[in-house]
Amino acid sequence: MDERATKLKTCIFEHIGNMKKETQRKIETYEKETHSSRVLFIAAEMGNTNFLVELIRRYPDLIWKVDDNNQSIFHVAVKHRHEGIYNLLYEIGAMKDLITPLKDPKDNNMLHLVGKVAKKKRLEDVSGVALQMQLELLWFHEVKKTIPLSYRERENEDGLTPHELFTKEHKDLITQGEKWMKGTASQCMVVAALIATIVFAATFTVPGGYNQGNGIPIFHSKATFAVFVVADAISLVSSSASILMFLSILTSRYAEYDFLESLPRKLLLGLATLFLSITTMMIAFGASFFILYHKGLLWIPILICVFVVLPALLYIRLQYRLFVDVIRSTYRSRYLFKPQKHVLYYENPKV
Repeated sequence: MDERATKLKTCIFEHIGNMKKETQRKIETYEKETHSSRVLFIAAEMGNTNFLVELIRRYPDLIWKVDDNNQSIFHVAVKHRHEGIYNLLYEIGAMKDLITPLKDPKDNNMLHLVGKVAKKKRLEDVSGVALQMQLELLWFHEVKKTIPLSYRERENEDGLTPHELFTKEHKDLITQGEKWMKGTASQCMVVAALIATIVFAATFTVPGGYNQGNGIPIFHSKATFAVFVVADAISLVSSSASILMFLSILTSRYAEYDFLESLPRKLLLGLATLFLSITTMMIAFGASFFILYHKGLLWIPILICVFVVLPALLYIRLQYRLFVDVIRSTYRSRYLFKPQKHVLYYENPKV
């Protein structure tokens, strides 16, 4: 949709460029004064960054325009959580210090706007309420760094500072995020505890049993036995670590800022160690069949190992979206703002 709108706008500009100068001047003046600012805020609300960039390149002073609420396109972008448009602030240099302090008729500055809960549609792409809360905190901290220091504690018409408004507006989201995080941690912890029980028991019931004379495992000299022991040990350690991670989530304070880094990182480590424990448990299981059926019936352990892969693949399939969202929210979010690529104004070539 963005590409088609940009092409349409470009075609219109090219057509205007082929007209007589006097006609061209009248059309441009009419478009600039009557329609461009209106289109500007519609594009900002819809998040149409490409179209907006083309419009501002044509009329650079449109960047100063404000709507009926005395809000610039950047205020609208913050309100609707469009990072592509918001990032244009970093391309206009010192001018942003004159735009960010703008307030609406209710004395809400840009930080107040980000203190209000985003529309549900903007949060649907993030799986898990806790990660949605994390995204909201990321926006709040980003805008907080952008606006002047004196505006961070300014009260609006209702006597609320931006942080007080954020806490009030996100109270339900924090409650839902705590419920979601505890539910996820509880379910995963049950699985990790079952794995730990199984692999711990397997440590003392090795395949083939023990030599009655000296108590040494009968197949201790086989390479596959070493694979079994190592995989079983890794599974036990990783499942125990997973239990501890999920336990720390359950016993967390669930303060507002815990959703920013602490809780997502614990969840990420818990999921990763749980996956490792499942995988190594399956490896130990497959290795035990190679130990027992290494002579004559080699097709049995090979067939078993094929089926052993399925639980690990199923875990990846079921938890892939959540795992990716946690990584993206926790680590890739640092690249959400201040992009390296300039889109509004091209960088001057280095001499």
